[in-house]
Amino acid sequence: MRKTAIDDVDVVTNPMGVHDVRKPVSRALGADHVAMNYFELAPGDAFSGGLHTHGDQEEIFYVLSGTATFEVGREREQVDVEAGELIRFAPGEFQSGFVREDADEEVVAWAFGAPGARHDWDQIESVIECRECGEERTHATELTDDGRFRFTCNECGTSFSP
Repeated sequence: MRKTAIDDVDVVTNPMGVHDVRKPVSRALGADHVAMNYFELAPGDAFSGGLHTHGDQEEIFYVLSGTATFEVGREREQVDVEAGELIRFAPGEFQSGFVREDADEEVVAWAFGAPGARHDWDQIESVIECRECGEERTHATELTDDGRFRFTCNECGTSFSP
């Protein structure tokens, strides 16, 4: 058994600097089979660095306060999730969540992923404009030893780190 308080969990942010407060609660609790992250997002902030999918994990977001907007699928259909609402993404479903720049309030939310408290980086793809192809393409996504992301175009093999 482990117990913690949100105030006692260290902040660990996305390497791309897309938010100020993400607390990996699953790490603080020593959870192995579920990922739990607590977020406080200001207007313009995002949960992640862009449209992506986890081939090995489903994700559920629960919005405690404010309104988060999610882009869903490669078509980027926009869905607003308000306080008290949840949204689920199946493994392999592309998604990205953020707070609109013109929002009146910040978003406080939880993100849950299962199975597993850690990502299998071989199962994550991001949709980014390829610097070589000049078009949006899926990219393999990895976390480098220095804590940065590296994206590799699945079409032409070009890699870069933002």
